Parts: sequence; structure tokens; C-alpha cells
Amino acid sequence: MRATLLVVRLAVLGVPLLARDPSQTNAAWRDPSAHHVRWITVDSSIRLEVLDWAGSGPPLVLLGCYLSAHSYDEFAPKLTNQFHVFGITRRGIGASDKPATGYAVQRSVDDLLEVLDSLKAQKSLLVGNSCAGQVLTMFASQHSDRLSGLVYLDGAGDPTTPPYDPPLPDPTTVPRPLRPTPEPDRSSFKAFTKRPDLKVTLPEAEWHQQFAENPDRSVGQSLMNLAIRQAITVDARVKPNYAGIRVPVLAMYQAQRPFEEVAAEYDIRIEQERVALRQQYTAVRAMYARWQQDLLAAIPTARIVELPGANLYMFLSNEADVLREIRAFAATLPK
Repeated sequence: MRATLLVVRLAVLGVPLLARDPSQTNAAWRDPSAHHVRWITVDSSIRLEVLDWAGSGPPLVLLGCYLSAHSYDEFAPKLTNQFHVFGITRRGIGASDKPATGYAVQRSVDDLLEVLDSLKAQKSLLVGNSCAGQVLTMFASQHSDRLSGLVYLDGAGDPTTPPYDPPLPDPTTVPRPLRPTPEPDRSSFKAFTKRPDLKVTLPEAEWHQQFAENPDRSVGQSLMNLAIRQAITVDARVKPNYAGIRVPVLAMYQAQRPFEEVAAEYDIRIEQERVALRQQYTAVRAMYARWQQDLLAAIPTARIVELPGANLYMFLSNEADVLREIRAFAATLPK
């Protein structure tokens, strides 16, 4: 649970996966996803990668936090029978341009508006994971007329407040997992997709965006500029203004499994360790409850869905659930 909590909490605040220099290519590998790559210029000179999976229906636009749009390579095609699906790789990530500035949430909102204008996308369903939720909230509060609805994938949180109340226990008192997480296999990108620390399998295309390739085709160093990482995930944190949103909202959250199921995965030797683990469990539950209460206080009609045992990347860990909820939500939107 310790590793899981680290991913849960810090991912919202911005612990990154590292991005790839677009000038680096792999002649032996091609992205198998059925998308067309478009390049759209925003802010007068910044080129953003936009993936277009086509499809029939209104526009659905996928956004990530510190992953590129390729993280949706396997998820997006499953929605093309109902939507025209796009994915946007934000500035600073993957193959999109990496300027030294422009990472405030407002600038990300402006970039998104320029992309939607270029795509001639009206009444889009905007879907965002993790810290992309900040962009969704601000965009909707300023441009609700451009949207049909919002879908938060573990993204409707408040990164500006202390994360745990009640507090987390002293980490030295928490028991160790019975099965420590092994290091990822870096022998090839195909092997690397099975990252045990993430507990999901990201598309191989995403890792080609994130890391260099060594001459022997093993996974090399990460390629994200650390200053950009900081700017996207920490410096750009803002308090959500849900009150300004004028479109329907679906917010999906991770939810913990029953405590005894979680405890069974840890080497609990003394009662103090069990108490510490329960304290940690309770703190995470309280954090999510507070986020949901804040959202419902501003948008009483928001639909809240909890997915027990889901990963931060719930569109991968709980793909069927997320697809079902998006389809059901879309059916309720005004035509």
C-alpha cells in the first residue's frame, strides 16, 4: 500500500513520468494505434501533437497530466463508434514543443482553446486524467459554451490544500508489503510496458515518448527537462473553481478495497503496524471524501463514481468501467 499511496497522492501533485525528445526516432518500431498525427500551432509558435482517431459522433478530447496523448492509444479507439476522438499532448511533453515558459494552468487553457478552434470542435466532451483536471476545471469555468460535459479521471481534487487530514502515520511504523515491487525490466520497450510499480500496462508508444533508446534497444535515460516537470506538476497548481462550471460533470475516483483485503498484502508483525496501516488507509479515504464534498458543494448534480481498487490510470486498470460510465454519461448530455 505504501507504493500505491505514493502513486495515488503524488501523481495528483505531479510526480512525473519522464518525457521524450521528439527529435529521437526508432526506425525499427512504429506506433500501431490507428490515429492520424496532426500538428497544431498555439501561442503563435508552439507546435502541439494532436492525435486524431477519427470516429463518428461529437468530439471527445483526451488530456493527460505528464503523459502524452499516446497513453490513450489503446483506450481511445474503443470510443470511436460514438465520438470523434482526439488526444492532445500538452506543451513540454512527448513530441510537443518544449519552450522554457508557458506552463501555468491559464496558458494550458489557452492552448486547449486554440487547438479546439483549429479542429473546429464545438461542444466537446473533455476528458482528463490526474493533474489535467486543473485544465478541465479552469477551461470549463471560462468556456462552458465550448463543451458538452466534463469527465474527470481521478482529476477532480484540490492540489493546493494539505493532502491528509487526519495525517498520515510515521512511515517507519507502516509494515512492509509481503511482495516488494520489483524493478521494471529495461531490456526492451516491450518488456518495459509491464511496469510493476505502476500496476498497469501503458501502451508501448507512450514509453517511446518518455525515454531514449539505447543502441542495444534497451530503455535508456528519461528525457524530460526537470524544470518543465516542476513547472507542469508543482508550480502550476491552482485551487479549483468548480462554481464557474456550467456543464454536466462526471468525476471518477479511485477507491480503496476493504481494509482487511489491503492488510493481507502486508507483513504485519505487531499491532502498532496494523494501527499505522489503518491510519494511512483512513487518511486516504478522508482525502478523497473531502475532494468529492468540495465538488458536490459547487456542482450538486455532478455524478460521482468510485472504482474500488482502480489505479490512477483508471482508463487502463478499469477500462471497461470507464468506458461504460463515459457512454452512460454521454447519453444524458443535451443534444
